[in-house]
Amino acid sequence: MSIRLVTIAVETLEMEKVSWVSKRIRDVEIKEKIIQTAGDLFMKYGIRSVTMDDIAKELSISKKTIYQYYKDKDEIVSLVTQAHMTRDKVEFDEIMRISSNAVEELAKICICLRRNLNDINPSLLFDLQRYHQRAWTMWFDYKYNYIKKTIVDNITRGIREGYFRKEIDPETMATFRVEQIEMSFDDKIFPRDKFSFMEVQMQLFDHFVHGIVTEKGRHSYENYLLQNTQQN
Repeated sequence: MSIRLVTIAVETLEMEKVSWVSKRIRDVEIKEKIIQTAGDLFMKYGIRSVTMDDIAKELSISKKTIYQYYKDKDEIVSLVTQAHMTRDKVEFDEIMRISSNAVEELAKICICLRRNLNDINPSLLFDLQRYHQRAWTMWFDYKYNYIKKTIVDNITRGIREGYFRKEIDPETMATFRVEQIEMSFDDKIFPRDKFSFMEVQMQLFDHFVHGIVTEKGRHSYENYLLQNTQQN
């Protein structure tokens, strides 16, 4: 084989490799865009009301293209749920890392909740539980293996620092709090025509905080919130 033929063969292989890599990158970008767009629609309109056609229309692609990357809507819902929980964990882990005490953690979480709740449709958890069991199981595990543990750690720290009442039991209050979160999504308890989802969430959180803090903790918590208000 001549040197020219060898060179052509090598160049062809390199071009095919570049083309394959480019396709893989494009595929990853499309898959991520589908999950991101689906997540935005679920948050705004709820899961059940959003169809594959809605997702395709929002992306300006065909429904067939979506099915090239994902088996069905249930798979997309599971991946959206996983991505949402991962983002939340990163955000809350950072809050715990930079907070100087347990009360500052709570104040930052309060601010974070108020910011994020604007984008959540209250029907989300109901839709997960009734129509997407795999994603619901993921949420259930996340609720008890991460959220509850985080609350237990926060309360334990706050008691040690003197900001939280020493007679409360961290496990009991953490369990109460995670169930409180879920309860706020229940339309039977808080009908949407009578209650603002945002206000229900914030009042329940405020009730929880003031039920565990000492006088020292209350002053500190209110000061943190006041500082944030003045900065914004």
